[in-house]
Amino acid sequence: ISRRLYYAHTNLVVVGEKLAKEEGLNTLIDGLDRDPEFRNTSTIVIANHSSAADIVKTLTPVDKIPANKILKTLEFTQRKWGENLKTSLQEVMKSLESSGRGTVVSGFRLVGNPQEAQKLDNLQESAPEATLQASGIAVLKEGKLVDWLYGKPALGTVWLLDKVQGTDVDIDWEGKKQAIAYQTVRQKTIVTGQVKNGQPHISVHTRVEGDIGDMEVPVDITNPEIITKMEQSVRQKIKKDLKMAIRRAQKNRTDILGFGEVIHRTRPNQFKKLESEWNDVYFPKIDVDITVEAYIRRAGLRNKSFLSGVKENQK
Repeated sequence: ISRRLYYAHTNLVVVGEKLAKEEGLNTLIDGLDRDPEFRNTSTIVIANHSSAADIVKTLTPVDKIPANKILKTLEFTQRKWGENLKTSLQEVMKSLESSGRGTVVSGFRLVGNPQEAQKLDNLQESAPEATLQASGIAVLKEGKLVDWLYGKPALGTVWLLDKVQGTDVDIDWEGKKQAIAYQTVRQKTIVTGQVKNGQPHISVHTRVEGDIGDMEVPVDITNPEIITKMEQSVRQKIKKDLKMAIRRAQKNRTDILGFGEVIHRTRPNQFKKLESEWNDVYFPKIDVDITVEAYIRRAGLRNKSFLSGVKENQK
């Protein structure tokens, strides 16, 4: 091109999956951090089963610039579903430097035909041949990509990092799967740690408040006992997601949940003895106590379910 590249306006960095797996992010991030023009507040994503070039070249409807499409999608999915994280270069650098923490970065995938993705015709279709999609959370160990998290393990990870802005929790009711949708409004996760007899111990406390978003079964929600039963189901579901995320992180032997950092803050002298073997010896076997509080605050515009009226008329 006939102009000098100006990096101060950069708001997105996309890293190819091959580079993230084979070489890792360390040398790349050092170069970006060293450049005085480059902002550390830029968002970083990893191309999931795609190349970085494919991601940034894809023409997308609504948002004309692919970088804007990615940034806005990340913000929306984190706010609505909680299975993704918008991570800045600065945050990734901090976690890579920390001895008691692994690193997570959001993934983005090209869905459809890569050849059609770069054509102007892709913008003129109501159902484009190719589009960009938020896809999973990348798990990095020592700067290298080791695993992808999707669905419940990804959501549980975001819960434990206290980064959930909003999500839906589907609970089963009277034998019907995912019969009731619980929409979170406020949530807070607090992680505390201590060392007992040379062994680290973690306690997780999650408190969540939300509304009933959808019911596919007739339920009398004017009955306080029913509400209490629903709240217990929500607690069990969230607790299950948290346990799933912890098991997956322990299997990968990389502390993306920041448990080591928590121990380091509260017991710095004791953590020094564990630090060198934290990810491979102590973290995979760590005991974690999980407490979840869940409350239903509102039920939308009606108390009695529409389905209750249908059921009564059919009798």
